[in-house]
Amino acid sequence: MKDSATAGPDAGQAGKQPRSVRVVLLALMVAMMLAMLDNMIVGTAMPTIVGELGGLQHLSWVVTAYTLATAAATPLWGKLGDMYGRKGVFLTSIVVFLIGSALSGMAQNMGELIGFRAVQGLGAGGLMVGVMAIIGDLIPPRERGKYQGMMAGVMALAMIGGPLVGGTITDNWGWRWAFYINLPLGAVALVAIGAVLHLPKKRAQARIDYLGAVLLTVGICAVVLVTTWGGTEYAWTSARIMVLTAIGVATLVGFVFWQAEAAEPIVPLHIFRSRNFSLMSLIGFITGFVMFGAVLFLPLYQQSVQGASATNSGLLLLPMLGAMMVVSLIAGRVTTNSGRYKIFPILGGVLMTAGLYLLSLMDTGTTRLTSGLYMAVLGAGMGCLMQITMLVAQNSVEMKDMGVASSSTTLFRTLGSSFGVAVMGALFNDRVQQEMTERGGALGSAATEKSAQLDAASLATLPDQAREAYQHAVSAGTHSAFLLGAVVSVTVLVAAVFVKEVPLKGAGPAGRDRDGGTEAQARAGVVEAV
Repeated sequence: MKDSATAGPDAGQAGKQPRSVRVVLLALMVAMMLAMLDNMIVGTAMPTIVGELGGLQHLSWVVTAYTLATAAATPLWGKLGDMYGRKGVFLTSIVVFLIGSALSGMAQNMGELIGFRAVQGLGAGGLMVGVMAIIGDLIPPRERGKYQGMMAGVMALAMIGGPLVGGTITDNWGWRWAFYINLPLGAVALVAIGAVLHLPKKRAQARIDYLGAVLLTVGICAVVLVTTWGGTEYAWTSARIMVLTAIGVATLVGFVFWQAEAAEPIVPLHIFRSRNFSLMSLIGFITGFVMFGAVLFLPLYQQSVQGASATNSGLLLLPMLGAMMVVSLIAGRVTTNSGRYKIFPILGGVLMTAGLYLLSLMDTGTTRLTSGLYMAVLGAGMGCLMQITMLVAQNSVEMKDMGVASSSTTLFRTLGSSFGVAVMGALFNDRVQQEMTERGGALGSAATEKSAQLDAASLATLPDQAREAYQHAVSAGTHSAFLLGAVVSVTVLVAAVFVKEVPLKGAGPAGRDRDGGTEAQARAGVVEAV
């Protein structure tokens, strides 16, 4: 018995998705949760891991290896899905992620853990892209807005619950279960998607663009390493950072030129001819820049200045993430019902800029209620942008390019987050060191000589004068970081003004698209229950 994704001309009028589609969507959300939750859980377990495996000097590579592999693999998974079929490629990415998770849990030393985390990151690169591209196949853009709240909710749940889950697992089961916990969740996603999802099989005649894949991988790795190491592991003007910068620029420029010649390019340049797609890529980059900078510095400010507990650090972001989830849900519903979306990037740019400016006003006397309200403004702005960027980007390309459109948008957001953490972090550290020298003298400068970000234990050991100086320094550092974010986010508002409101493909509430046909007829039979 067959149960199609949109069972017929009246599917849009019914306003409900068949049970099989809902099962697939639930499985996709589980896979999305795996990708987003992993770093949050592992970050909490890192002190315990180092205590057992040793290798403190290589600690940063546990995160860096995963991030590098994820960023480099993202566009490749998207292209493979377009060439060989979405389902098989997505299931493969889940299997690779689970293999990496199992191996990471069995690691006997830090070197093995770093290598296995890279394997895990390779799989994670395909999870987010696969989720977005499959939703793009199953749900027409006009109806896709209804699921934005679900995706925003998964993101908020991962950021809030990750540290709590990681701490609980590590304390009660041991750090290895921070990786093993992925196995049952991944198995659920594999079984559900394997049994219910049926997409048309493809077999591309063209060969994979290996040269393009190598150039893009080297370029992305160089860029991520520069933004990860610059100003922390190595000085920005050091020879290593300069060489990596040169390699990154050279390979990425070479990649762009090669894509114009390749028979089956990894990232077809023609998708950037769409003004909306290019603008959404830029907006996604800036959103990533701002969001991950905020996630990094807000808990630091609240722990160092407002005296909040680090144990529940995820809960400190609740005003921002809650507002983001609610506004994303509202934006999705309005988009589905009206078919209009241009107002949301514009509104998002205004709210995000306002929220960052308000956060830059925080000082040592700012209350948690006030900072929570400021965070809610920022979260509302990001809620207008997080899913709309993907929706408009996918609506701007043909179905055959759905994978590369999804992966490119995801990649730009990932690179934006790397740049945001690096640039805002460098500005924050510089300002903190400067303030500590001015307020705390030699004692204050010595306290932050190794790192401008002190943990709770280090902060507690400081004399009262140095501790007070550090609180003022953190306030000054967050002021500079968020003020920079506000200036950068103005770009979103400018870009949003130039977005052209192209009608969304697919049926609206009346069950018909703008051309009078039904999306159901075009997509019938995509999903069937077995």
